[in-house]
Amino acid sequence: MRRFAVLGNPVAHSRSPDIHRAFAAQHGIEIDYQRIEVALDNFPGTVRHFFNDDEGIGLNVTVPFKAQAFEMARYPSERAKRAGAANTLWMAHGHLHADNTDGLGLVHDLRRNLGWQLHGKRVLILGAGGAVRGVLDPLLAETPADITIANRTVAKAEELAEQFSDRGIAVYGTGMDTLRGPFDIIINAISAGLAGDMPALPDGLIGADTVCYDMVYGNPAEKSGTPFLAWAETHGATEWADGIGMLVEQAAESFYLWMNWRPDSKAVIRALRHPSAGD
Repeated sequence: MRRFAVLGNPVAHSRSPDIHRAFAAQHGIEIDYQRIEVALDNFPGTVRHFFNDDEGIGLNVTVPFKAQAFEMARYPSERAKRAGAANTLWMAHGHLHADNTDGLGLVHDLRRNLGWQLHGKRVLILGAGGAVRGVLDPLLAETPADITIANRTVAKAEELAEQFSDRGIAVYGTGMDTLRGPFDIIINAISAGLAGDMPALPDGLIGADTVCYDMVYGNPAEKSGTPFLAWAETHGATEWADGIGMLVEQAAESFYLWMNWRPDSKAVIRALRHPSAGD
């Protein structure tokens, strides 16, 4: 049986096994997909051990190993190079390949599932960590008017802005307290927000037509199931959504890279949001 796994530390919370088994079922096949919690000093050894098995087909990689995954790959994709990180690994002709599907997953969810246009829009991203680095290039490819990266540590936001300023689109780095809105799209990439640790945001960020997206997700049964989305609702956003769609869409791209077959991601998103509804 073809084997897959997600590597991380911690990893027990990962929904990847459920998502990829659902993809495989659409194609009428069974796969073995496991969660593997990797010791912080043994990521390379775990990857080599997995692919030494002839049935080992592909790996997903989550925190804190995405940078190591990129560094291990003989053939990283351009998306992985720009991000400096990889979330998808596979072997081909004896060599390790890597890609980063996070940004594409975000864009697919925003455009295909939610119907939000990015072209010509003012985009605000909250946070300047690895998750932001992974999504900036695909967002810039959608030709927004500009992107502002806001972070508690201003220097990190400014560094990211400078690194991604070569696409002909203005990218700004700033602190949280100096933001001036309104923005058309606000994307939260501060994972601490799940614990209610969202920074105070100034007034005026949300305008008459602003939409808000949280790259993390809370309770699927609640429309505003994260602190950031509760803030968005309270301050008058016209629409808001969490990151479940991004999670499934980035997984769908990984599945395509491994299997050369694109699954129906919308069906899996519906199943995750409404698990009691059945098939």
